[in-house]
Amino acid sequence: MSIAENIARIREEMKKAALAAGRDPASIQLCAATKMNDAEAVRAAIAGGVDVCGENRVQELTQKLSENAYEGAPVHFIGHLQTNKVKQVVGKVALIQSVDSLRLLEAIQKEAARQSIRQEILLEVNIGAEESKSGFAPDEIPDLVNRFSEFPNLFLRGLMAIPPVSQKPGDNTKFFQKMYALTVDITTKKVDNVCVDVLSMGMSDDFADAIACGSTMIRVGTAIFGRRIYN
Repeated sequence: MSIAENIARIREEMKKAALAAGRDPASIQLCAATKMNDAEAVRAAIAGGVDVCGENRVQELTQKLSENAYEGAPVHFIGHLQTNKVKQVVGKVALIQSVDSLRLLEAIQKEAARQSIRQEILLEVNIGAEESKSGFAPDEIPDLVNRFSEFPNLFLRGLMAIPPVSQKPGDNTKFFQKMYALTVDITTKKVDNVCVDVLSMGMSDDFADAIACGSTMIRVGTAIFGRRIYN
């Protein structure tokens, strides 16, 4: 199937999941995870109707920006970001979804201040408490949100999570439910540069479950572009 056909199929699955949960399908965005896909494939995904492109690697982001690959859709950074590469991302993307440490948060604030901009971000939560993954522990999030006035050049839009790899449908529902509860909790906080309206969770194998639990943005790569071939 073509990229456009894959996107149409995913949109239909998104719609079914949303309606089954009593939600408006229009309230959920489709982010194309474009890692290891070239500019032509990214353009095809945008033409096929994705809402957002999400890039995992700084080198790929820089290359595709130079090729105007993302024209027609916002681009987000969704991969692990090293502090020494912050300058290549801040101000270049609409949203950094994967802010996974206080050190990175401070580095992004410093660079955004240098550029005199306000960078929108999500806080990444290690919801499965996996040692192999970065991210804030769930119990760190409320206090961190309360401190957000310390980061005047950042704007917190919400949370992001990558739960453990699921073996069967429903495996990650408990993690998605925890993320939704955490989002609801911090939504009540009144901080000037915080407006929680994004909950980014759900990928190719589990996005229907994520939508059922309140996701507002799913990040899909394989189901759009096909399996990646790693060297």
